[in-house]
Amino acid sequence: MKRLTPALLLVLGFCACAAPGKKTATADVVKVFSTATMDTIMTTPPYGVDKVAELMTKMKTVDDTAAGGDASITALNDTAYASLTLREKFTYHMLNQEEFSQMCDILPERKEEGKRIYGFLPNVFGEYDWSDRQAAFFKDNRDSVETMMKEMIAKDGYVGANLRAAIVMMNGKEMIPTIIDVYKRGYKDHYLLTVLMLLMESNKYPEFMNSTSYKKLYGDETGGYSKYLVYNQANEDLIFQRATNFYNGLSAK
Repeated sequence: MKRLTPALLLVLGFCACAAPGKKTATADVVKVFSTATMDTIMTTPPYGVDKVAELMTKMKTVDDTAAGGDASITALNDTAYASLTLREKFTYHMLNQEEFSQMCDILPERKEEGKRIYGFLPNVFGEYDWSDRQAAFFKDNRDSVETMMKEMIAKDGYVGANLRAAIVMMNGKEMIPTIIDVYKRGYKDHYLLTVLMLLMESNKYPEFMNSTSYKKLYGDETGGYSKYLVYNQANEDLIFQRATNFYNGLSAK
């Protein structure tokens, strides 16, 4: 049976809505996401979204028998994928996480997110994730991907959950000023603070690695998903200061 990712279900939904009135796919997605909570709202790239959505309705699922049938890939075939421009491939990857892997354990529920700064991003993709092919795309086209991200963030005024996840996955430390700027302009998504900390942790930034915050959130492997800092102005300012120092040090190397 063909598995449908959350993103694909959404794409199918807005494609259906487009007929017969022929609304644009992008407009329908924005309307759907306007009712979502800030921690799960996604970014829909505008680059060839209708073409990508149409191709995604023809995707095939291939089970990975080596994983005992618990894993699969739902993806465009090589010919369809090769027909996409770089920007259209970016849209495809942001809308569809190709890899499915069944979870054995349910992640604990997150509470009072407005009062907390969690050490890890929420699991917004469920049992889906980017495949090796997709991870390679983000990393191999890092400069172009970051340019597109900045364009969308400037236009939309927020950083969608899929963008946040991609920034962390590709170690997009060059995005730090953009993240801080959009937060300070009013989009106070505490998971942007999480992104900043994860970037510092991934790059073993000494000022952060030696901090009390690091020890509390990442010092051991037990209960990592549930660990958080209390949100207050002092913690917010400290994360910004450390992330800015980290970013400024990159250009000095």
